[in-house]
Amino acid sequence: MNNTKFDNSNTTTALWLIGIVLAMIALAYASVPLYNYFCKVTGFGGTPSIYSAESIYSIDKTIDVRLDSNLGSTLDWQFYPEQRVHKIKIGENKLINYVIENNTNQTLSGTAVYNVSPTEAGKYFNKIECFCFQETMLKANETKIMPVSFFIDPEIENDKYIADLSEVTLSYTFYENSDT
Repeated sequence: MNNTKFDNSNTTTALWLIGIVLAMIALAYASVPLYNYFCKVTGFGGTPSIYSAESIYSIDKTIDVRLDSNLGSTLDWQFYPEQRVHKIKIGENKLINYVIENNTNQTLSGTAVYNVSPTEAGKYFNKIECFCFQETMLKANETKIMPVSFFIDPEIENDKYIADLSEVTLSYTFYENSDT
């Protein structure tokens, strides 16, 4: 009789350990999407928040948005904003364009990542639409216009650390996809 109780205890322990291992594997796979979602919601680490609705209010104060563009070392493309600096009203929706050109005689694929600086401004920089984290395929010598729609939340005025901020930089870097 004692032996049966010992067997049930071992089975229960084994099931708990298997459950813990499965939970750890699931969390390992979910950690990157959960972290990305956390950054988009909170603006952590300079990650702009992403909104699907347009800003419904703006204020008279303006801020300069400087656009930066970079390429990974293996990508033979040209990548640049149509205009480097935009003076926008805080809260106003703005649509800007980047241009990307493939300088090779072959089809190449790349993916862009972005950042906002200063990092404290990231939670107030709200992207409505952009080309980041999406595969961009360019045929030989092809040129594309890459739009970005965004606004800066007027709540930035209530942040005592950056309320007097006069410039925000939106930076994109394109990296070549190695699986093409």
